[in-house]
Amino acid sequence: MKKWILRSSAIVVILALFVIIIRPGILVGKPAIQSNAALLMDANTGEVIMNINGDVPLPTGSITKLMTQLIIMDEISAGHISWNDQVEISQNANDVEGQQVALSPGDQFTVRELLEVVSVYSANDAMVALAEHALGSEDVFIDRMNDKAKELGLSVHTIYHNVTGNTSSAGGPTDNYMTASDIALLSAHLIREHPEILKMASRPQVELKGKGLYMSNTNWMLEEISGPYSYEGVDGLRTGYTEEAGYSYAGTAEQNGKRLVAVVLGAESQEQRFNEARDLLNYGYSHGYTAGGWHKQWALALRQAVDRTI
Repeated sequence: MKKWILRSSAIVVILALFVIIIRPGILVGKPAIQSNAALLMDANTGEVIMNINGDVPLPTGSITKLMTQLIIMDEISAGHISWNDQVEISQNANDVEGQQVALSPGDQFTVRELLEVVSVYSANDAMVALAEHALGSEDVFIDRMNDKAKELGLSVHTIYHNVTGNTSSAGGPTDNYMTASDIALLSAHLIREHPEILKMASRPQVELKGKGLYMSNTNWMLEEISGPYSYEGVDGLRTGYTEEAGYSYAGTAEQNGKRLVAVVLGAESQEQRFNEARDLLNYGYSHGYTAGGWHKQWALALRQAVDRTI
């Protein structure tokens, strides 16, 4: 009888502790998403945790630059260009519309300096200059972007018409299109193949030497940025906006070795895209604990406690 009482007491205590610790994760339900599409993916395993219109093609805005950054870093890794190459700014780069840092024709900056400006501030003129330097022209670079999409196995819905995501830089009304699923896959590939991109993307601010310009990061969720949207573990990746695309976001965070990618497309405001990305990440991390982490540890603890009382 005494052993039975001890065993029962141990079970009650363990179960009580289990409920106390696991309950916060269970209480995080699926977020209510109002944007046009959203997707949450485990970057390590490729598991899609939540998918809302993830296969619907939508305009991307500067989310486009995930692909352009990937190709630039591929070219660096292949030895075709180097971080310290001097890039001369062309008239074409100077003329690009949208977000820019007013680079002047004839100015020279290194590949690293320009890629930092692209990663932090999403500067269109810097992106065009990099594309021209890497492959000779923006048109050739666009062809490479579309070829790379096929190589990565992205869907037929992903199509690029310019290197920036800014509609006018294509010379016509056609915007770049991707699905949230493709964006998540591309983000995970970029992080896996070129993890150094996170060091650039996570910088709160960058200085463009010679211009006396200091540019703040457009990703308000970065852990290093103190503010209402800052989120533990967020270290990338991209924001995007055009009138047609609305406000979009491809964010990534890592907590306890678990890296997630959250994609939000077509939000009505900056605040909405960050709030919904936060809700996705909250859901993803609580999902991870309840689905594959804590309950296994506590099941083992429960068995061990019971065994000790038998």
